[in-house]
Amino acid sequence: MRSSYNSFIMDWIGSTMWYWIVLAITGIISGVLGYFFGKSDTPSLQEKSFEINSLEIQNAKLKSDLETCRKRLDSYTTTSKELQLDKDILTRKESFSFDAQHAKAALGKTIKENDLKLVEGIGPKIEGLFHNFGIKTWKELAETSADKCQEVLDSGGKRYRIHDPASWPMQAKMAYEGHWEQLFEWQEKHRAGKY
Repeated sequence: MRSSYNSFIMDWIGSTMWYWIVLAITGIISGVLGYFFGKSDTPSLQEKSFEINSLEIQNAKLKSDLETCRKRLDSYTTTSKELQLDKDILTRKESFSFDAQHAKAALGKTIKENDLKLVEGIGPKIEGLFHNFGIKTWKELAETSADKCQEVLDSGGKRYRIHDPASWPMQAKMAYEGHWEQLFEWQEKHRAGKY
């Protein structure tokens, strides 16, 4: 009886051992295959870096657009006194004509009407880019969105993409409306290079 018991135990251990060996081999193979499949779906460090850079650029652009919107919103939030002033400005806009003497007195230099180079940040080459897009006057630039200004800059190549055109429509509007003192003060605060 003892030998049949020993035989039963040996058979049971033998069958159980093969079960565990097969299970271990299956687990190892599954782990190795899972590792390789998982690794193939993971983007490379370079792809992640490019995506992060793209998102940072997009974020900077959105911040610039947000700042422009905030400035416009601030200009629309007025008191009753400012509303009267705005009405006066609107009636003046309709009858506005370029006064070269007033512009020269405020800015300290001779100004030509609709010279886009008057805007801080715009030089002869960038002015040429705007002219290629049909934007040739202060009024046209004042009515151009910051996104459109960026599109104009992008058309000139990598060299021009570093400029921030967010304030250009505002400056052009000051020039178009004849607010020479305001334009001079703003430009003195934000002086940069022209290209």
